[in-house]
Amino acid sequence: MAVCAICSGLSFGHTRKAVIGSLCFFRFWLGFGIGGDYPLSATIMSEYANKKTRGAFIAAVFAMQGVGIIFAGLVSMTLSAIFLHYNPAPTFAENPELSTQWAGDYLWRIVLMLGALPAIVTFYWRMKMPETARYTAIIAGNAKQAALDMEQVLEIEIKTEHDKLSHFKSANDYKLFSGEFFRRHGLHLVGTATTWFFLDIAFYSQNLTQKDIFQAIHLTSSAKNVNALREVFEISRAMFVVALLGTFPGYWFTVVFIEKLGRYLIQLVGFFMMSVFMLILGIKYDYLRDHNHMLFAVLFGLTFFFANFGPNSTTFVLPAELFPTRVRSTCHALSAASGKTGAIVGAFVVQTYTLSQDTSKIKKALIMMAFTNMLGFFFTFLVPETKGKSLEEISGENERADHEEKR
Repeated sequence: MAVCAICSGLSFGHTRKAVIGSLCFFRFWLGFGIGGDYPLSATIMSEYANKKTRGAFIAAVFAMQGVGIIFAGLVSMTLSAIFLHYNPAPTFAENPELSTQWAGDYLWRIVLMLGALPAIVTFYWRMKMPETARYTAIIAGNAKQAALDMEQVLEIEIKTEHDKLSHFKSANDYKLFSGEFFRRHGLHLVGTATTWFFLDIAFYSQNLTQKDIFQAIHLTSSAKNVNALREVFEISRAMFVVALLGTFPGYWFTVVFIEKLGRYLIQLVGFFMMSVFMLILGIKYDYLRDHNHMLFAVLFGLTFFFANFGPNSTTFVLPAELFPTRVRSTCHALSAASGKTGAIVGAFVVQTYTLSQDTSKIKKALIMMAFTNMLGFFFTFLVPETKGKSLEEISGENERADHEEKR
């Protein structure tokens, strides 16, 4: 992640297409690193936390994404303001040649390279972090090492029960592509993958429509010919405001309420409320844009709030709890990959509907997002509640181990 973030800022080529090509190459491998970190972060926290606070702890890990979004807005906003101060560029109308000046090229490169800092800062502690005890004991079969690792983390003495562990290990020795897995967890995997897929269609589409909606609610300038640095500053400022007032609180509401309300209810309510607000925005887009900017901004912020106090958080939590130890990270990764597939679908849909700046097409895009949210709502019924249960109870590992021991 650190290396590819730096390389992204160093993207090279003699033509614009070549620069974009090298940028895409480095971003692909950055995505490879992030794709590994997603399931590992969730699983590590899931397997170390106790059943009473597990959901809040996993949600807190994901809520740090909200902190990252705020800092991302601050970084790009601050840097673009600095470049504007020391290099005030003419507008496109005054000088088309200088509207995309050298400063703009430096700006996006520096912003992307600064993305390496979080990975570099955490690298040492990640290297020192031991493997989770469940994996070491059940998959690697080393109960003694698992006990030592747990003692190191929890600072208490733990006794190993080799006989019980051997029964547990043999009873749950089935793989992802097996009839046993699909019988016990097939619908769960369908539920976590489809809900994440439908969420990301709407969530990332909504992010991509922000530029047009920011103008409608007067968070950015409506002028057509804006200096590139000024445009970055205004969009970053608008994203920062929306993240601070809508996105960020939603993440932490999930942390506070997930053990009280449960994952299932939060996900259902989140999908439903996102659908309602997007439908209102789509149907009343012209009226809200022209006559009620404040209500438009509130509705837009609420869609982000209920995305994060809803499925954007719970789709991260649930795959880390539902599946047995042997395939927990893999199933989380498959669910996350399904979500990113939805993001790609959403990006193409939004590009098709909003490139022309036709408001009727933006309205259609918002209504389509409302529909995909309702699909996510209904597919949530495939996912059971996990609140207050141990990982072994949820996955059925205890049940099979007890049966094996009796035999």
